[in-house]
Amino acid sequence: MSPSSYVVRVAEDPADREACFAVRKEVFVVEQRVPEDLEYDAYDADAVHVLAVREDGLPFGAGRLLYGEVAAAKTGGEPGVGSLGRLAVLKAARGLGVGVALVRGIEEAARARGLTAVDLHAQTHALGFYERLGYVAYGPEFLDAGISHLAMRRSL
Repeated sequence: MSPSSYVVRVAEDPADREACFAVRKEVFVVEQRVPEDLEYDAYDADAVHVLAVREDGLPFGAGRLLYGEVAAAKTGGEPGVGSLGRLAVLKAARGLGVGVALVRGIEEAARARGLTAVDLHAQTHALGFYERLGYVAYGPEFLDAGISHLAMRRSL
């Protein structure tokens, strides 16, 4: 698979959302052993989901954006800050720039909603990835689903 053989787009219908959930299940539940009841939450219903899809229709990357009141609990209550989360790329597609494309797609969706910054909770092993994309860590390290994380933010 070459980097030019896929598109990143906002999930527009129930089939797209199910494709996002399937990618997340493979990465988080199967690969990282996050309990399924922690992976899917009430935020999924109102989130903007972003999907990476190969030209042949195969989904292999996903992420989500929370904004407005639902994002406030994750971003310190600042109304102009969105929350990027659940970023997942299938193992076979890693190293092709899909994660970068998903982050940029989520940032584009944030800008379209008038947001001025995006927060995320990065697994500590992924800090360098997000730092290269302009995110800056803040606050103490914390556990989420038994995995070490740090909060990060990027102004748009």
